[in-house]
Amino acid sequence: MSLPVGSDIESICGKCGDVWHVVEAKVGDKIARVVCKQCGGRHRYKPPEGKASANAPATAPGAKPKKAAAPRKSAASKAAKAPEEASVEADMSKPPRVYKPDETYAPGERMTHPSFGTGIVEALPGPGKVQVFFPGGRRVLAIAKAASTLAKPPTRGEGGDTGGGKLPPGL
Repeated sequence: MSLPVGSDIESICGKCGDVWHVVEAKVGDKIARVVCKQCGGRHRYKPPEGKASANAPATAPGAKPKKAAAPRKSAASKAAKAPEEASVEADMSKPPRVYKPDETYAPGERMTHPSFGTGIVEALPGPGKVQVFFPGGRRVLAIAKAASTLAKPPTRGEGGDTGGGKLPPGL
């Protein structure tokens, strides 16, 4: 049984933390919006913890309750379980170079970055990019792009321009 619009209901207010609200809007039988009686804030319906939602369907007697979904693991916890290693062997004969976006790097070189520390250049995934393995994880950084192989386009008046290269008056 769902409550009608204008009736009192318990919900958590994000502004003041109060639980006493009034049902403001419904979509079908589900409560969509409520108004806080304390601060007047309007928000979606959020049932208090430990209470059954007024939107939740009633379960039949003897029916098994659904299991809660397992909490998702963050990327940081996944990385902590399986320590990664660099896919390229570091060239220890050379000292690490300080990262500069306008320079180029080769796989196996060591690089020192001001935020990520010292890492090993693993690959060049594309023009102007370098993948580096740092203790905190892999990062793709910007590097000097390769010089363009395209020819410079002809300037106006060259290459068969019939307009003589002049613009009409007023433009």
